[in-house]
Parts: sequence; structure tokens; C-alpha cells
Amino acid sequence: MINQFRTLNPFNLLLLVLVAVFLRLGVIYNLPQSVDISLVEPYTGTLFNLPADFFSPFSAVFYALILTFFQSLLLNRIVNNYNLLPKPTFLPALMFMTMSALLPSFLILSQVLIANFFMLWLIEKFLSIYRKDKAISVIFDMGMIVGAGTLVYFPFLAMLPLLWFVLIIFRPFNWREWVAGIIGFLTVCLLLTMINYLNGSWAIFIQNAFPFAKALQPSSAIDIKDYWVFLPVLFILFFSLLTISQKLNRSNVHLRKSYLTLLFMFFFALISVYIKNPYHTNHFLLTVAPVSVFMAHYFISAQKRWFYESLYFILVTCILYFQFF
Repeated sequence: MINQFRTLNPFNLLLLVLVAVFLRLGVIYNLPQSVDISLVEPYTGTLFNLPADFFSPFSAVFYALILTFFQSLLLNRIVNNYNLLPKPTFLPALMFMTMSALLPSFLILSQVLIANFFMLWLIEKFLSIYRKDKAISVIFDMGMIVGAGTLVYFPFLAMLPLLWFVLIIFRPFNWREWVAGIIGFLTVCLLLTMINYLNGSWAIFIQNAFPFAKALQPSSAIDIKDYWVFLPVLFILFFSLLTISQKLNRSNVHLRKSYLTLLFMFFFALISVYIKNPYHTNHFLLTVAPVSVFMAHYFISAQKRWFYESLYFILVTCILYFQFF
């Protein structure tokens, strides 16, 4: 499977669809009795809201599959356009589809899944500023992207300080660029505030505007066995980071800075779980994009076919096992 996706073959699109459906068989077989889905935060829901029973369990899984498929293609295009891997490949898309099936909660339509579109948009913006003479407009756009992302999922707010880390990595100091991101973010906040005020929903907006966590706890009971599926992921990530650290020493500056940015993005997405309480396990979907790039780098660089194919087979087996059992 890995060897097939190492090439940029149009036939891989069909295979990707088959892999996506295959990795969701357990959830399709064991559909939840009901789903309570909100696609935006409560303070945005005063402007855009759907009935709680708008989605059936099957439609929630189906639409999540469609969105994840398009996200995998977007990530694949970004990685190939910016030459983050040694050659054009479909591996980022395969890794994204695989990682987005790790936990059953990942497979249901959710705010976090929608927010992943903003995450991919940010990645492309980050990678585009390296050789720009003037990047103020791009940084302003990134601030607006973060603002729009928080309308969908509040913990996306953690991407705002990431803008400054990216500026440190990619750009010489320019105070206008450091301010531009904040102005872009505040522009979205100001527009939302004005619309809520004019819409007569000011009181509801203020009540729901700051959902910071006080005592971190999951939204439902966690069975520790559900997390055994992360063991093969950690094993693959170990080899991924080892391979990246070895090869980046011989790579160009832009590539090294790009992977460092993705690493910071992963950590910021991970710790942003502390922003909202209670948290859902699907929060960790925000980490899927950078992790997928790291894993794709390992699988395209690995030499022993029997070993890397076995690793991927074990990962897929674990995913399906914990879906069914």
C-alpha cells in the first residue's frame, strides 16, 4: 500500500477513497444511536444555528468522510507545491486519511473537522511568506484566518501566538508584521461583535464569548484501552523525527524552517486542549495535518519495504480493531 502511494498516480485517488471507507467500517457497523452536532461555537450560533437533530448518525459519518477526503487532497497539494518531500507523492493524503480515523470521535462530523480547513489554510500561508519582500498583507490574512477559525472552534485561538513564532522563524523583525496578525484577528472579533449587537443577541454573545477551561476534563468517560491505538503512531513518529533530523541537515533553509513550523503547529494544537472545558477527544484532529507530513516523510524515505509496509499494516489493524472491539 505504501509503495503504491509513493507515486503521484491518478489511480491513487480511487485507492484513497477505498482506504477511507475501509478505515471507517467499524464506525459504520457500530453507528451511535444519536448524535448531537454543533458546527460552530455558541457565540457564533446566535447567527448560524442548526437543529440538534439535523444530522442522522450515518449522515454525520458520511459528511465527515467527504470533508476529510477533500482535506487530505488539500494537504497533499500543499506538500507537493512547496516540495516538503523529496518527490511528488500521494503519501500525505494517505497519512491524513489514516490519522483522521484513529479514534471513533474523529469520524463524526464536528467543529474540529471544520476547523481543520483553517489549519490547512494557515499551513499554506506560513509556507508562502519565506521569500516575500513584504508579508504584511499575508500576516493580516493569517490573523483573520485564526479569527474565523475561533468562530468555528474556540481552541483555534492557540494559533494566534503561533503567528509570532512563524515570524521569528521565517522573517527578520518588522514590528508592522507583528501587529498585522493581531489587527486581522481583531477585525474578525469586531465584525462578530457588531453583528451580534445589531442582531439583538448581545447578551447571549457576552455570556458565551469566553469559554476558557477552569478544570480540564473530558466531555465523556475515557476508556484507556482506546488509546492503545496511539502506540504504533508513536513508533512511526519516532522513526519520522529521526529521519527528518538526519536529512534536514543536508536540506535547504526553507525546508528546515517549514518542518520547524509544523512542529510548533503540532505542539500548539496539542496544548490548546487547555483552552476549553470540557474537551472532546476529537480536539486532537487539529494535530493530524502536521503529523501526517512527518509520517509521509518517513514512509517516502524508508528503504526496507517489508518494514515500512508492516508498520502501516499494524497501524491500520489497530485502528480497525479498536473500532470493532
